[in-house]
Amino acid sequence: MTDRELLAAFESGRIEPGAFCHAEHVRTAWLCLQREEPAAALGRYVDSIRRRAPVRYHETITWAYVLLIRERMEPGGEWGAFARRNPDLMDWQQPLLHRYYSPELLASQRARERFVWPDRGAES
Repeated sequence: MTDRELLAAFESGRIEPGAFCHAEHVRTAWLCLQREEPAAALGRYVDSIRRRAPVRYHETITWAYVLLIRERMEPGGEWGAFARRNPDLMDWQQPLLHRYYSPELLASQRARERFVWPDRGAES
């Protein structure tokens, strides 16, 4: 699936939430960030997730991943190179966010409903 097809399918809800893996979430966030300024890209990405899976939406996880992706992007970069340079962003079994957030904070209703700042340093 091309970048354009993936993003269109994601935004239109043509991909069932359960059939959309973590790496595809990272890729669609990267695609949004490639096409728009960060604030607009975050809004576009959040709107798409909320429309597709409102019950599963977790604001802190969503925003944190988008911000980490943005931090690591290189101007004019391509998806394959980005994915190879950032395997920790792709690994859902050992979530990168555990370096920044305690499991208790990520599991909280507060973190689900609105973005909260990390309670750990990246070295944890």
